[in-house]
Amino acid sequence: MKTRRIFISSVQKELAGEREGLRDYIRLDPLLRRFFEVFLFEDLPATDRPANRVYLDEVRRCDIYLGIFANEYGLEDKQGLSPTELEFNVATEVGKLRLIYVKGENDKNKHPKMQLLIARAGSELVRRRFDDLATLRPAVYASLVDYLEQEHLISTTPFDASPCLKAGIKDLDLEAVQGFVRQARLARNFPLPQSVTPEMLLSHLNLIADAFLTNAALLLFGKYPQHFFPTSEIKCAHFHGTEVSKPIPSYQTYKGTLFQLIDQAIDFVMSKINAHVGTRSQSAQAPVTYEIPRDVVAEAIVNAVAHRDYTDNASVQVMLFTDRLEVTNPGGLPQSLTLESLRQPHSSVPRNPLIAESLYLTQYIERMGTGTGDMIRLCREAGLPEPVFSIRGGFLTTIWRRSKDNIEEKLNVASKPLGGTSGKTSGKTSGKTSGKTSGKTSGKTSGIRARTTASAIIELMRNNQMITIPEIAEKLNKTERAIQMQISKLQARELIARIGPAKGGHWEVLK
Repeated sequence: MKTRRIFISSVQKELAGEREGLRDYIRLDPLLRRFFEVFLFEDLPATDRPANRVYLDEVRRCDIYLGIFANEYGLEDKQGLSPTELEFNVATEVGKLRLIYVKGENDKNKHPKMQLLIARAGSELVRRRFDDLATLRPAVYASLVDYLEQEHLISTTPFDASPCLKAGIKDLDLEAVQGFVRQARLARNFPLPQSVTPEMLLSHLNLIADAFLTNAALLLFGKYPQHFFPTSEIKCAHFHGTEVSKPIPSYQTYKGTLFQLIDQAIDFVMSKINAHVGTRSQSAQAPVTYEIPRDVVAEAIVNAVAHRDYTDNASVQVMLFTDRLEVTNPGGLPQSLTLESLRQPHSSVPRNPLIAESLYLTQYIERMGTGTGDMIRLCREAGLPEPVFSIRGGFLTTIWRRSKDNIEEKLNVASKPLGGTSGKTSGKTSGKTSGKTSGKTSGKTSGIRARTTASAIIELMRNNQMITIPEIAEKLNKTERAIQMQISKLQARELIARIGPAKGGHWEVLK
């Protein structure tokens, strides 16, 4: 990171204590030293150059001119100007940021030319007065922090609401924007039309700050989010034991928008855990029951993405062992929450509120603080131990898998015809963005609807092998996640198959 150079200008001997004290203060302050370096003329080594040329060149090189004016005016040159005034003049001419601090409450005892310089500075900018070094330091600190905020180098706003200065509209994926609107309209009756422009959408979602795209805008809709935020990726690993060991049998690093990351990570886990396919005795479709409920896996991964600390250099990690699934995200809990409170009804406290809002609009989350409670309930219903929440190098969610002895027994008990199940359904979107379909299904009606949807999907694939999931969703008036869930079940039953990659491949109906 580039440091900003501060040129301290004053009558050197008169204000030697203030000059050195201010230099040392900035060098030692934990925040200011990260961003600033101080130039004092007296710190320069001997050089075969005229003194006036040296200090005026340093003014031109600096980012900030910091003038300290007291009683004395300084040694005058042939034109009757002191180094302090010459430095002020150059800073003004080349457009440097000027910070002026005047010692004392009144100027009666000051040199007449210094009085004129103070008056001139006062007509051009805001001055600050001080009495001694103790009062000068906080005044300078406040000005420098204000500068850092204006330059967007630090921010008191959440990370996702901060502007990304290096990005523009050209860095957005228009398909991702359109896919989001389509999903939000289906999932939450989103008010904007499908034809909305990216600028209008971002404005509606508060994803523009000071005419810049926010960090959230890039993470949600960027063409290459990891170009701006390299550690926003998700790392997934599958181990054949209970400990981390090499070689790793299966390891993937996923990149893309947050929607894509979530879907890919969920799919990674679901493809590795045990699944039981029931019979068609009560339904045209054989029900598929996963060892860990899909909604539990999804909740853990969505929480990790939504609530992680994006200023941290670590990435979200998803690690599947023979006895457990671990999902770790950088960052701890908000101060208002404890590990124990996660197991009770609690308010939603998003670390990244803008990201959370977009995930809510596509039904990835509910914004009610119910996620961890739902995970506990669903694990109990599936006959699994309750998940464990802990702080260990970040926030860690541990979900236990079934032991080999009772896998078949538990899966058979849990495998009921589709028409008689109840719970959330969620799926993967292979498009740019996706939504999450949630809600309770019960009885015959939902079973008929599921069978009708599956049959319609197969028919569409027969007629057009190149059809995409977004196209199927649009034709059937379903969310992309709902369609993906049905496709996953059809693939598990070997009724359809995907031939080739996600882009450029095609569907085959097998039966």
